[in-house]
Amino acid sequence: MKLLLLNCASAKEAWANEAEDLYKKKISAFYPFEVKRLRGSKNSRENREQKVKVDSDNLLSELRSDDFVILFDERGLDEGSIHFSKRLQQVMNGGKKRIIFVIGGAFGVDDRIQKRADAKIKLSSWVFNHLVAEVVVLEQIYRALTIRQHIPYHNE
Repeated sequence: MKLLLLNCASAKEAWANEAEDLYKKKISAFYPFEVKRLRGSKNSRENREQKVKVDSDNLLSELRSDDFVILFDERGLDEGSIHFSKRLQQVMNGGKKRIIFVIGGAFGVDDRIQKRADAKIKLSSWVFNHLVAEVVVLEQIYRALTIRQHIPYHNE
């Protein structure tokens, strides 16, 4: 089992890199884990459709037909950490070789990614920039794995 986080954010900032390194180390104690920030087209408000297409093309190039894809989307299911942990457990028990977590571009993803996603999860009713969203996702993946392994981290 391998876990992979794909993020359409090309920007890198020291604080986000530090958080990424911390959570990659923690998550990798459970499963091989990688974060890929995919470089897309410039964030141009004038050409939204082109940006969505380029970002979606980049995401599709990373996906395999047998991957389980979880898309973080504002229209996704609003589920808590316990349910997310149970979802990961079910997928892991199902024999998939890779779970792919996807954070789309600034203007979202196109229908190809929406249809390819096996699950769509809403991070929050709030809007986050890509680096903040990435840190939230990293922490929730780690939290889900600790819940699954009964490691004291999550408090109810």
